[in-house]
Parts: sequence; structure tokens; C-alpha cells
Amino acid sequence: MMRMLTTTAGVVRGARLTPGSTLALLLLLSVVALLGMPVEAWAHGVTAGDKGFIQASSGMLLVPFTYLGAKHMVTGYDHLLFLLGVIFFLYRLKDVGIYVTLFAVGHSTTLLVGVLTGVSVSSFLIDAIIGLSVAYKALDNLGAFKVWFGVQPDTRTATLVFGLFHGFGLATKILDFEMSSDGLVPNLVAFNVGVEMGQLLALSAILVAMSHWRRTTGFSRYAHTANVAIMAAGFVLMGYQLAGYFVFNQG
Repeated sequence: MMRMLTTTAGVVRGARLTPGSTLALLLLLSVVALLGMPVEAWAHGVTAGDKGFIQASSGMLLVPFTYLGAKHMVTGYDHLLFLLGVIFFLYRLKDVGIYVTLFAVGHSTTLLVGVLTGVSVSSFLIDAIIGLSVAYKALDNLGAFKVWFGVQPDTRTATLVFGLFHGFGLATKILDFEMSSDGLVPNLVAFNVGVEMGQLLALSAILVAMSHWRRTTGFSRYAHTANVAIMAAGFVLMGYQLAGYFVFNQG
């Protein structure tokens, strides 16, 4: 993996945009865009319309909740950044399937258990950990932990553990909406099914883009920059969530 990484100085040579430099630029612009978002929008975002539907819903509504689950995953920038980091250097579909399954198991488990047991903490703190998960995976891709500590963490275990936090973040938000107990379990299962459908859809698009990029000479040149941008986005997410926690929990 390390042979595929280049120095930052090598990354910035040349002004012509290639597929690799375009992706790196888009990631960097995403970090800038995140900086412009209001702090209150950073707590595992759910649109006002979806929030109103969840609060007003009663009874078994499988199709709407499946749609909401898929929408959450496809539009969830934190989930997508983490998944991008996870599959960045995975070349075999078997490996992709293993890691995505571990993430899905973790995400689904804490979503169901968190809502059904009513266990919740500040969504800002959970989402700060989710931001950390993005930065962690990018650092792992860069080989930072091996250099700093001489040890390579178990990437499968890390993916499962961070999947648990990703699911718990959404469970905390759903609990804040006081979802009706009428049809709660089937609706949650439908939501989970939707999340997995959305994950497959988003992952398919990411894999197509990555497969194309890997066939170009720009991949080895810009892989380092792309992961630095992912890392920066993760730390920005974490910082904003911590800021939101202290701002909205004063007094």
C-alpha cells in the first residue's frame, strides 16, 4: 500500500487536471464547504420534512421508512467519507464485501438496540466520534499508525467498532424525535433495510469511480492527497460537533 503513496510535493506538480487531481480537488473543496455550514446542522442531519414525518407517523409504514433509510445513507456525507476511506485500497470484491458487512452489522446493531432500549447520549458527541472515524481511516490508509507507534491496528475490528458508533448516532437522533411506539419495530427494520440499500447504491457509485481512477497513472500520484483531504474533512466534522456540544449545552 505504501508504494502507492507519493509525497505531497510530488502531488502538486503540474497544473493540468487529471481524474486523480480532480477527485483530490473535490475532496478539498468539500472541506471548505463543511467549514461554511452552521453548527446546528451538524448533528447527524435529518431534514425538517423527514423529522416531521417521523414525529407524526404511527403504525407500520414499511415503504416510507425504507425510503428514509436509503436517503439517509445516500446523503450522509459522514458515512460516505468513512466508506470511501475503508475501500480506498481494497481491490478485491471479497474484501470490500467483508469490510462493508462489518460496518453494516455495527451500524444496524446499535441503531436497533439504541432506539429499542432508549439509551442515548448527546448526538454532538457521537457525531464527533463519527468525524474521528473518518480521520482515523484516512490516517490508517496513510500508514501513520505504523510510523508513529510501530503497530498496525486491526482494520476489521476498527471498521466494526466505528460502525457501532455510526448506528448509535442515528439512534440518538431518532430518540430525540420521539418516534411512535405503534409499529416501531417493523418501521426500524424497514429503515435498516433502506440504509443497506442506500449503502449498496452509494458504494456501487464509489467503486465505479475508484475502479476508473485506479486504471490511470494519477492514482498513485494523488492517493496521498485524497487521503489527506479525507482526514481533514474528518477532523473538521469532529471539531464542529465538539463546538456544537459546548455551544448548545451551555447553561
